[in-house]
Amino acid sequence: MSDRMSWAIKDESILTDLVTLMDLTDHERHLLATLQPQAKTHAPELAEAFYQRITLNDKAAEYVVGQVDHLKGTLQDWFIELFSGNYDTDYVRRRLKIGQVHVRIGLPVRYPLAMIDVILAVGKKVTAQNPDAQAAFHKLLALDMAIFNQAYEDTQLKHLVHMVGNERLARRMLSQ
Repeated sequence: MSDRMSWAIKDESILTDLVTLMDLTDHERHLLATLQPQAKTHAPELAEAFYQRITLNDKAAEYVVGQVDHLKGTLQDWFIELFSGNYDTDYVRRRLKIGQVHVRIGLPVRYPLAMIDVILAVGKKVTAQNPDAQAAFHKLLALDMAIFNQAYEDTQLKHLVHMVGNERLARRMLSQ
């Protein structure tokens, strides 16, 4: 197996790669930015639904004990920023940091991914009046999840590199 071009893409440079892949246009960015006031209105509803579900599951809830109020605010800020229209390298850094925090606390990736339907439902309310904005939101959420998951992938790769001695060998092992 030969090296893959995607292996060279690291850190914030994943933004260029993913934005190209997702084909998020300037028009779509603008559409999302115009909906930020509606996102602010719906953000508390998202936080309530999100953390209600998490706290009803003992295995997921153990990661948020004593932090739910703070985390609701963080989730609301994250959701509102989805509608900023500005998806630059600082945006990617913030998203990677969110993923890194999830990795650091040992949160299995299945839990945040299982919550996507809650985010989609509220995003659908925000974009309900504009089908183009709804499609743009779906793209952006997919972009965000890809960035978020990159933190998990980077951590897994980092540990494997440490064990086997080099990145190329680690990547080859992961692709077997």
